Amino acid sequence: MQPSKKMSSFLKEFALMVSTVTSYTDSRNRAFPGEGYDGVVRIAVAGYYGTGVLLYDGRAVLTAAHLFSHGSTAASVLFDTASGNQSISASHVTTLPGYDAIEGNNDLALVWLAGSAPVAADRYSLYRDSDEIGRTLTMVGYGTPGTGDTGSLSSYSGAPLRLKADNQFDADAAVLKTMLGAAMGWTPAADTQLLADFDNGSSARDALGYLMNRPSLGLGQSEGLISRGDSGGPAFINGQIAGIASYTASLGWAGTYPDIDDVVNSSFGEIGAWQRISHYQQWIDQSVRAHYPNAPTKPAEVQKAIAEGNSGTVYAYFLLQFTGMRSDPNQILSVDYATRDGSATAQQDYLAVRGTLVLYPNENQAVIPVEIIGDTSAEPNETFYLDVTNPVGGSFGDAVVKLTAMRTIVNDDGGVWA
Repeated sequence: MQPSKKMSSFLKEFALMVSTVTSYTDSRNRAFPGEGYDGVVRIAVAGYYGTGVLLYDGRAVLTAAHLFSHGSTAASVLFDTASGNQSISASHVTTLPGYDAIEGNNDLALVWLAGSAPVAADRYSLYRDSDEIGRTLTMVGYGTPGTGDTGSLSSYSGAPLRLKADNQFDADAAVLKTMLGAAMGWTPAADTQLLADFDNGSSARDALGYLMNRPSLGLGQSEGLISRGDSGGPAFINGQIAGIASYTASLGWAGTYPDIDDVVNSSFGEIGAWQRISHYQQWIDQSVRAHYPNAPTKPAEVQKAIAEGNSGTVYAYFLLQFTGMRSDPNQILSVDYATRDGSATAQQDYLAVRGTLVLYPNENQAVIPVEIIGDTSAEPNETFYLDVTNPVGGSFGDAVVKLTAMRTIVNDDGGVWA
């Protein structure tokens, strides 16, 4: 029988809310400072609020493009960390080319901070594997809360809260479109949007189980869904950004609708969609690289000693070059990297980093930035290391399994050291 659409909606108010199984007053639903979510930020723009997530460079915040659909980019970003609150204005905003509000495609933007993010704010790397479907995610964001039974609380008048909930990525939105056809009123591009439904443990509310024959009854009291007003909140897999919240929808088939209350309000039986970060990683990586200040482009430009400054952070750069030949011009190369203490101490003298550097087609080099923490304390010069391992698509040379480089943090606060 031909499926029928009950309703669908792109919810573009600008305050992120998370609907959960239990009340927002339950501490399990709160993302308190110091719990690993201090890089999830509140974005204010044109009188509205949204959510974003701080990237690995400490200068760029990833969020949803539809926050800026009204034309204003005069945004400010609020950090709530274990060291307190701090607001930083945006210097500019970059929207992913091809953003399409009707189809929900390419709904990503980068907000560039006018200064470095607080040292206490978590930085996050990208989830780069394409195995998200079936994986558990943790969503985090700000705004008015709600529950699965009632949907978002229109009567809520308290301060914005940073909330969290879990779910599971169930499907690719384009696959759902293939199955529902015209009954689904928008057309997601293939491999670009990830779906999760809001389950309460009953098959009657298992939306994607019913619509796609992919049964799953949820994660119990940890289950949640993005809700009315969601804009740009991250979905994490293993602490890495796997999705950016985009919209919710309520769909039915043959006169049966899993939605518990027949209203698009992020209640049980509804569906949420996230932009798939693994698909968009090249745009994100290359946009971030293009904004590194004074980054070296050849070995002679690399500075191996860096003055720390008095506050905030400055970059120490490591330049990685590929000097071989690709067997296929479209081949993607990658290495893993991680910092290591020398006489300098991570999180005190510099911010530790760990991640994967990808060289895309037509790229043969890129830099890895490490943030040096500024202070006004006189101390000796200190060193730290960056180890590069696991080359994919190339090698370091015969029997070489690791490359290591050192940087010196130069004391610029006076004092004499023997």
